[in-house]
Amino acid sequence: MLQSRAGSFSSLEEGKVVPGARVTGKSGRHFPLTLRTLKVLLFLLGIGIVFSFLYVYTSRLIKVTNKFPVIIRFQPCAQDHGSLASWIRAPFKVKHDMNDTELFWRASFVPMIRDYPFKRTPKIAFMFLTRGPLPLAPLWERFFKGNKKYYSIYVHSSPSYQPKFPPSSVFYGRRIPSQVAEWGMMSMCDAERRLLANALLDINNEWFILLSEACIPIVNFDFIYRYISKSRYSFMGSFDDPSPYGRGRYNTNMSPTVNLTDWRKGSQWFEINRHLAVKIVQDKKYHALFEEFCRPDCYADEHYFQTMLTMDSPHLLANRTLTWADWSRGGAHPATFSKPDLTQAFFEKLFYGKPCKYNDQLATVCYLFARKIAPSALDHLLENSSKFLGF
Repeated sequence: MLQSRAGSFSSLEEGKVVPGARVTGKSGRHFPLTLRTLKVLLFLLGIGIVFSFLYVYTSRLIKVTNKFPVIIRFQPCAQDHGSLASWIRAPFKVKHDMNDTELFWRASFVPMIRDYPFKRTPKIAFMFLTRGPLPLAPLWERFFKGNKKYYSIYVHSSPSYQPKFPPSSVFYGRRIPSQVAEWGMMSMCDAERRLLANALLDINNEWFILLSEACIPIVNFDFIYRYISKSRYSFMGSFDDPSPYGRGRYNTNMSPTVNLTDWRKGSQWFEINRHLAVKIVQDKKYHALFEEFCRPDCYADEHYFQTMLTMDSPHLLANRTLTWADWSRGGAHPATFSKPDLTQAFFEKLFYGKPCKYNDQLATVCYLFARKIAPSALDHLLENSSKFLGF
């Protein structure tokens, strides 16, 4: 009997089935145990161990993840598209993805109702057309100080130039998307139109002044604001020059749209109101003609706007510029002035120079800006700005 039982256990360990062998459970019931059943039990046991391991690992992972919860915020779509505020709010940045065609189209939007349905503070847009840096920027910083509500700044420079103004500067982030502007070519006028169009995007800009990196103000901000805001005219130099440098640049292919008697010449540097700025930006009639037929020795920046506005809006022009320059030495460019030239007597002569017309009345103050000023004169001007310039 003992041999029989011993033989039975040894046969089970070897995986053999012993005929007549029984396994007795706690219930007293007997179940036949085969090799196939044993394999199934071992397989299920293995699966249980794997799932137990995965459960423990996943639980720990979830606990760690919960320490750093992911907060999902649903940002509303662009707000206030249907409100007045969305139309009158000035663009926070001057950078955008519009090409010139899109920009000029957007900038040419004009309200047909004259009165504004909100409290509007008219501003002057100071537009700097430069090749590279603004070496006289510290003087302009002093000029603008304390007048933030009344001005905007726009800079057009060579695309290859990257401004490095500190965040505290009034020029920081004010460079518009720029393209190459060649002296004397239509691309120079396109750069000026680009400046105007970007400035027109701010509904509060009412007056637009074109300046170069060599320009300085010769009076303080308050005086300039009053002078421009109270003028009934825009300041665009425009005159009939019968010399080879005026009428001599006219191309007969521009007729009949532009005739010789319409041809005008004037300074590139201007101040115009919003109405005329829109006219320049939306123009297609004259632009194509000047682009094709006004090429060196015809310089578009001295003829395009001057001729177009004289033909379309002569009653709105003062026919003079606000930017003084000295052409008495001859040549293609005006004289440049450095430290020894810039004395109190020099600025008094500019400020109280030859008489001119202001609102159809004789006036002694005719210029508000001067060029060309050498960068080396900056420190001298900063030291004497209160005495020379009034700020």
